[in-house]
Amino acid sequence: MKNGANKKGALSSRMIREYAEKGFIQNINPENIRPSSLDLSISDEIYRVQGIFQPRPGEKIVDLLKSVEHAKHDLSYPLEKDVMYLAKLEESLALPKNIYAYCNPKSSTGRTDTHVRVLTDGISRYDAVPQSGYEGSLWAAITPKSFPIKISGGETLSQIRFFNWDTRFSEDDLEKSVKKDKLLWDIFDDRPLDYDELKISDRDGSIILTLDLKSKIVGYKCSGSNKILDFSKIKHYSPEDFFEPIVKRNDHLYLNKGEFYILSTREALRVPPSLSCEMIPMDERSGEFRSHYAGFIDPGWGWGAKGEGRGRTITLELRPFEDLVVRDKQPIGKIRFERMIEIPDMVYDKIGMSNYTSQNGPKLSKHFKTL
Repeated sequence: MKNGANKKGALSSRMIREYAEKGFIQNINPENIRPSSLDLSISDEIYRVQGIFQPRPGEKIVDLLKSVEHAKHDLSYPLEKDVMYLAKLEESLALPKNIYAYCNPKSSTGRTDTHVRVLTDGISRYDAVPQSGYEGSLWAAITPKSFPIKISGGETLSQIRFFNWDTRFSEDDLEKSVKKDKLLWDIFDDRPLDYDELKISDRDGSIILTLDLKSKIVGYKCSGSNKILDFSKIKHYSPEDFFEPIVKRNDHLYLNKGEFYILSTREALRVPPSLSCEMIPMDERSGEFRSHYAGFIDPGWGWGAKGEGRGRTITLELRPFEDLVVRDKQPIGKIRFERMIEIPDMVYDKIGMSNYTSQNGPKLSKHFKTL
């Protein structure tokens, strides 16, 4: 690796492209390369399965599939709500000995309440290739949770990131970067936040984000629908076909157990090109809820073309596991940063190919018309 030699962290777009050319990452669509990740494509080989599973060490998914109840699914028909499907991905891996990887659902997947987890041959973990030098296929377990969806071969529902070392922030790293890179902005005062203003902290190198209930529309509640959401249709659907807007009334909000909500952070996140980050799970100290299903954020998010950006809010995909009353400025999400091996040759705010570059406040997936 010419520019990234002897450096540690997450692989850049250039390095992903080079790894594909060398056969370490196989059968990719070059258009699916992002600043520090690769979008993974669904193949036409998909099965309706009884439930999700994990392979034992050395066990291939294709062999394990034979031992569970399954039926071939025709992609000309929609994927039903609350039914599990297992799709083989187009890509496969033959990674070098020092490279491992992790996966996340894409934003549009999470915001449509479609649960996607990547499985790999012989690895008893979801969304993970923790074994350096992995060689094998990739599969995706897909479950629409709120309404049926229609997908086609080539659709990208998940993304994979590659690493040669764990460079996630320590608390000391975080303090320095908040000061240097202005990682977090107050959207109402339009100013960067100092490290000392981060009053809620787990002291583990992460940033805890809080809930915005001050904006006019604070979020959306999934109303459930028998309508089918076709992933190929962009800016096609009216929000009210699937969601109810939540209009600001006071400084608290009732969230019902098991329902699905789209909400937003009060803070805007600013990610320099030298870093990437992801949403990580909140623990039970914050309450019994899941605040995100799509968690990866590219280098350059909210940075602007030349570093002039003032950050961008983070949309939350929230499902409570108990009835909750949430209030403005309540802890609602958690971000963890990691270093890039090198600055990517494409960064988020420059590539102009995302539905979310104009995001400010809660935003539905790319399939919906803007209100």
